[in-house]
Amino acid sequence: MISKCIFITGGVVSSLGKGLAAASIGKLLEARGLQTTIIKCDPYLNVDPGTMNPFQHGEVYVTDDGAETDLDLGHYERFTNAHISKDSNITTGKIYYNVIAKERRGDYLGKTVQIIPHITDEIKRSIKKVSREKRVDVTIVEIGGTVGDIESLPFLEAIRQLRWEMGDSNAINIHVTLLPYIRAAGEHKTKPTQHSVGRLREIGISPEILLCRTERKITKEQREKIALFCNVEKEAVIEAADARHIYEVPLMLKKEGLDELILRKLDIRRADKPLKEWSDFVLERVKFPKNEVTVAVVGKYIQLPDAYKSIYEALVHGGIANDTRVNIVKIDSESIEKGKKLKQLQGADGILIPGGFGDRGIEGKIKAVRVAREQGIPYFGICLGMQIACIEFARNVCGLKGANSTEFNKKAKEPVISLLEEQKSVKDLGATMRLGAYPCHLSKKTLSYKAYKKDNISERHRHRYEFNNKYKSRFTKNGMLFAGKNTQHGLVEVVELKDHPWFVACQYHPEFKSKPDNAHPLFREFIAAALRNQKAE
Repeated sequence: MISKCIFITGGVVSSLGKGLAAASIGKLLEARGLQTTIIKCDPYLNVDPGTMNPFQHGEVYVTDDGAETDLDLGHYERFTNAHISKDSNITTGKIYYNVIAKERRGDYLGKTVQIIPHITDEIKRSIKKVSREKRVDVTIVEIGGTVGDIESLPFLEAIRQLRWEMGDSNAINIHVTLLPYIRAAGEHKTKPTQHSVGRLREIGISPEILLCRTERKITKEQREKIALFCNVEKEAVIEAADARHIYEVPLMLKKEGLDELILRKLDIRRADKPLKEWSDFVLERVKFPKNEVTVAVVGKYIQLPDAYKSIYEALVHGGIANDTRVNIVKIDSESIEKGKKLKQLQGADGILIPGGFGDRGIEGKIKAVRVAREQGIPYFGICLGMQIACIEFARNVCGLKGANSTEFNKKAKEPVISLLEEQKSVKDLGATMRLGAYPCHLSKKTLSYKAYKKDNISERHRHRYEFNNKYKSRFTKNGMLFAGKNTQHGLVEVVELKDHPWFVACQYHPEFKSKPDNAHPLFREFIAAALRNQKAE
């Protein structure tokens, strides 16, 4: 049995916040006692974003079951308790891949394979599969792209068919649209919204609710005009104003009565419950924190905010847990190689190096680790950030001048980071790394154990290179502590420095499991260490 469905579409322009809208709606419905799951439909031909450039796509979010997915799925997990899996991100590439595989096997019995019904049937099957397997009350489906894009047409046709099949009160469409304010005219213009809804209706979809993205408040007259021309109730024209912080969005939409409206449209009865805990931490911890620290994030994709989206959010979560505002200073590692930004780096209360691929900017990151190690600045290395910490330690503490990763120099004299044997024969780049959740055993009397308060944990991975175990004894003699390991494969997962205020680097990606109301333990402790460092200065 498929659950009730909410289909979220967008019009006029991209980047209107459909992902945040989907996550916020999930949060509101969970507060009313409903179980939800959220699906992202992406209209690009890539099977997944795993091989896409971060400058184009932003970060790749990884699920427990090892799927490389769109960053919006990170919003879904941060805002809700929905369990997100590989089936939660449906791309055009994945759909066509499945249909072509079926055609090759002869599943279509010699029929001509077409967009309708075969592609649209596969989209519907994928949505129904998630809805059935998750056993939820409501499935929220976000359709990527903008209405009118040729790429998204098969998805829109599929949800049109699904809505007809499911019947009234079992499926609704929420359309996110732009309501621009023209300063010269001194008023909002509703025509872009009218045209967007018109294009959607041409496809056969009449939205029940409009989320109007706007800089300024909508007047009663404007709501009435939009309702009249777009054929929706006046109460269904929802103001989605710009928020100071993304975690305010559920509260703003609740104030607009969106959750009550959705329940009425879906014929669901649930008692109203205020988002008190969420409201308390947003209003107090996010808006009016007692403390303030500065964290330098040293990376190679700094120019694009979405490239490290989960990292930045997890730092905010760590700040919330410590009642602290985290000011993030973004430093391009290539600028450090040129001798720039060193004062900003040295003046930071904490330094973090996130994951990444390729050799560009690597020497700058190594210099950043050295600053943190020698000056006692709290350091947090994630994935590549752990590997960089090991290379720096090998060169400048262990005296291994030729230390490097075979990713950057295949003929490195001291390959302290190297490719696993099973990875050496891999030719395809997509979905071939160590992906998803793996267990890790933490040693007691370590900073990591103190943070987690348990010795067996599970964290998500996305990498191909590992620490070379033949260097363990040399590192240990010089003061590096191997705090966590994967006992099944004997792989190093966490390293720490004994004589340092707080120096933790992990091979996995803890940012993927952090939530605003439940900060990841390592991010919580990193910000706490940065706060202690600031007060000690």
